[in-house]
Amino acid sequence: MALAFGIFGSVDMNRGDLLLGWDTDQFPNSVPEVTLGLYAILQAGGFTTGGLNFDAKLRRQSIDPVDLFHAHVGGMDVCARALLAAERMIQDGRLASARESRYKGWREPFGQEILQGRLDLTALSQRALGRDPDVRPVSGRQEWFENLVNRFW
Repeated sequence: MALAFGIFGSVDMNRGDLLLGWDTDQFPNSVPEVTLGLYAILQAGGFTTGGLNFDAKLRRQSIDPVDLFHAHVGGMDVCARALLAAERMIQDGRLASARESRYKGWREPFGQEILQGRLDLTALSQRALGRDPDVRPVSGRQEWFENLVNRFW
């Protein structure tokens, strides 16, 4: 993954309500969710400028100044714990290794042809139809990945 986070200056660490499906500008409160985001940022080389910011507002019944204080302290604590967990995941290496193995086909000639735009949908369709129709699916190992990540919090 080659991302250039330095051009962004900072990352808004606000979150949304999972049941709503959109950003509700709440402070971060989930170490697991923030860990995966910070893991991706660290894997891409981290920040060259900027950092994390809380583009978040008081919501619901939290209207007193002390609520804002607790929101910032709690949000920063979540980010700190997530950063430490992300670093442990990088040092461990199993997640990166498993992901590389899972997506190794994209580094092979056929995968490179697709990524470089040398095959259009018609060519891809013809190739798929010309193959053995009894293709065995390969497990995504979702639970294994989730359990591995859970070990670092």
